[in-house]
Formats: sequence, structure tokens, C-alpha cells
Amino acid sequence: MQLPRLAIVDLETTGADPSRDHITEIAILITEGEQLIERWSSLVNPEMPIPARIQELIGITDAMVASAPRFQDLAEQVLARLSDVVFVAHNARFDYNFLRAAFERAGMHWTSPVLCTVKFSRALDPEFPRHGLDALIERHGYSIESRHRALDDAQIVWRFLGDALKRADDARLQKAWGKAFSSASNNVPRLPRGDLEALPDSPGAWVFRSATGQLLDIGWARDLRSQVLGFFTATRPSAKNKKLAAAVHDVDTWPCAGELGAQLKELQLLRNLREQAGTRAFGWRWLRHSLTPPVLHLEDLAGSDPATWQDVFGCLRGEREASVALQELAKQHKLCASRLGLEHGGGPCQAVYLGRCAGVCVGREAPEAHDARLAMALAALRMKPWPFAGKILIRESHEASGRNETHVFDQWCLLGSAQDEAALAQLLEDPPSRCFDADIYRLLNRWLAAPAHAPQNLPVAG
Repeated sequence: MQLPRLAIVDLETTGADPSRDHITEIAILITEGEQLIERWSSLVNPEMPIPARIQELIGITDAMVASAPRFQDLAEQVLARLSDVVFVAHNARFDYNFLRAAFERAGMHWTSPVLCTVKFSRALDPEFPRHGLDALIERHGYSIESRHRALDDAQIVWRFLGDALKRADDARLQKAWGKAFSSASNNVPRLPRGDLEALPDSPGAWVFRSATGQLLDIGWARDLRSQVLGFFTATRPSAKNKKLAAAVHDVDTWPCAGELGAQLKELQLLRNLREQAGTRAFGWRWLRHSLTPPVLHLEDLAGSDPATWQDVFGCLRGEREASVALQELAKQHKLCASRLGLEHGGGPCQAVYLGRCAGVCVGREAPEAHDARLAMALAALRMKPWPFAGKILIRESHEASGRNETHVFDQWCLLGSAQDEAALAQLLEDPPSRCFDADIYRLLNRWLAAPAHAPQNLPVAG
């Protein structure tokens, strides 16, 4: 396979957000075929402080860049080197977006066809799970003097490409090139504000906003990095997602220790940011000792303490849903709509004339017999009893990020979440009142029903 003229680029930056962070070092290798014809690099004054954690990671300090040229001072010569070439970088989206933003700040327009060597490696060697630069260095036994310095990193990319040409046949190389190459620069998405490149692969929740601050979407993900970045970089997005991605200007994210915490965070965001009330929950209370109809009373369960419920059946999403559910039970079990309170005014119910009521309302059936069938019918609406003796702890942790979180539940109610043992001890010592939430009830039911969430992860609190 004959390579075209390439510009292999590596950048060091003050952070991961091209709209906010700036370049601190740039390296460009120009190649023709299998020959390296130019090697160039320069420190860049970012005109902003370099965060301490970045200085420690890359070894470039504020003092080192203080007298370096600004990007706008280098822009003309950088642009000249990037003309009539294929732009090559390891995770090209990151470097391309940073350069595009830097050129725009300098009042210049730049575009180029792109080859991402992460995608190239993934397509060439799909049997390996990792394709970051550190993985390539380890897998191929490369030595590098200064990892996270632009020129050394760019030279590793060039060495990887050269070695690939020697070890793979043309058909394999062409296939990998096709998957990693984009001739249209607009296929390199302009990512919205937010440190998307630095997102962890942990579960978490996210919020998309427009340029005017309008809330566009809220969601949660098992893998925050893959889900959010994938939304903006999908090869074949749906028309709806494409339109939404184009409107997103800012992304806020909340990494969590586990999937349950991410779903709980999404619920909180939905309610706080969209001012969306929780799902209403209604249940039928059976007034067993009532001598006169109705023997059922519809109650709003939201915010109440499930421990105080007696003879309450159902967790239904509204008064209409509760009424429809009871009407269906009445039809199936020949129950009296008047006695249940579905019809008002006293006297015989309409169903008795159609043979759909056994006749308690006209004296053909004893109330005791009717209510025995009512008990059988209401069993279908019975909520699951709380399966534990008291409070439970659900512990979640994410090894790579070091995040830990413990969620405390009692009687299907969330009492709170704690990130450390001290906060957990305080929560257990002084818990808030139980407050029923239908969304959390359904979420916790699904969580506890999943076989993967083993009992040892749900210790009963004393």
C-alpha cells in the first residue's frame, strides 16, 4: 500500500475542552510514502495557566511556556505544513478539534482529510481490546523518551504506521485505512462544550443544553464516555439524533459509582431541571369494616410512609388508571360497581341488569360473598411487600475511577446516598422520614430482580 503525503500531529493542551482549553505544545511530522521528510515541534504559550494535574502529567510547566510563541504567532507556518496532506493523529477527533478551534481564534479557516490511528489500529488488530498509545507502546515493544511530549508521541504514531506497512498485506491495510480515513473534514464532529474527551467510562448521567441555555435532553448511561461521545460521533445517526446533536452547545455530566446511582441521578435531574413532578401513585384502600358502600377509597400514595399502609392495593399512575384497573377487575370477578364506589347515587349498579354483577346491590348476594371475591381480585393489585427486615444498603463502586457510593433504602423509599463511610454513618444515625416515590419503587424493583445484583451487595443495616 502506498501512503499519501501525511502530517502526523500530536498536541499537548491545558485540558480536554477545545472551546475552553488551549494548546501548550505542537509537533508535526511530514511524510512522503515511507519517508519522513520533516520533523517540527514547538512549545506554545496558551495564554492561560496550566492546571497542576496537567503539568504533572505532561511535564510542561507555566515557566516553560511563558516565553514561547502564541498559537496565532505560529498559525501561518502550522497552516502551511497542514496544506495538501492527510491529517493523522492518535484519536484524531481530539487533535483536530483543538486545531480547528485554535485556527478560528486566530481568524483562520482550516480543513483537511483525516486518518485516526486509533481507528486504524482497531481495524487492523481487532483481537486486541486496547488501542491507546500506551497500549501500542507496550504491545509492539516501543521505547519512548518522554511520553506525553508532542514530538515523541508523534514519532511513536509514525513508527506504528511504518511497522503496519511491513507486517500486513495490502488487502488488510486497505480495509483498515477505509475504516479510519475520512476525506470530508465535516465528518470530524465539532464537539460541544464540556470535557468530553476526559469523560470516564463509568456509569453516569448527562444533560444537553443549547447555545441559549435551553435544556434539550437528560439521560443516564452505563458507560458515560461511550454513550455521550458516541451520540456526537455516530457514523449513521438517526435524523432525530442528528438534529439534536447539531443543537447541543453544552454538555454537563455526573459520573457515578454504578448504574443504580446513575438512574437515581437522572430522576433527580428530570425533576430539578425540568421541574417535572414524580409519577403520581394511587392505590385503593379497602375499608373492610364499612357497613355501607363504597368499600374502597382511592388514596394518593406519593410522599406517604409505606409502613403505615394497611389494606392498600395497587401502585397506579393516576386516578384514571386506577379507575380503569378496578373496572376491569369488577368485570372479571362479577363485582358490584356501586359497592366498589365506581358508580354513585345508591341503588342497583348498571352491571346487575346485564348479568355482570352477582347482585349484592339488589340483595341476591350476601356482602360477605361479594367481598370474598373482592379479596381475590385485589390480590392482583397487591404491591410487593418490602423483602427485608429493615433498611438495606446497596453499595456501588467503580474501580477505574475510584468512585464509591452507598444507597440506603427502607420500605421501597430512598433515604439517601453517601460517598464515604462517615456520611453513611450519619445517614444511618439520623435518617429522613420515609417518603414513597413510585419511580424509585419501580426502579428498585427492577434492580432487585436482576440476578447480577447478588444478595451480598445488599447487606441489611442494623
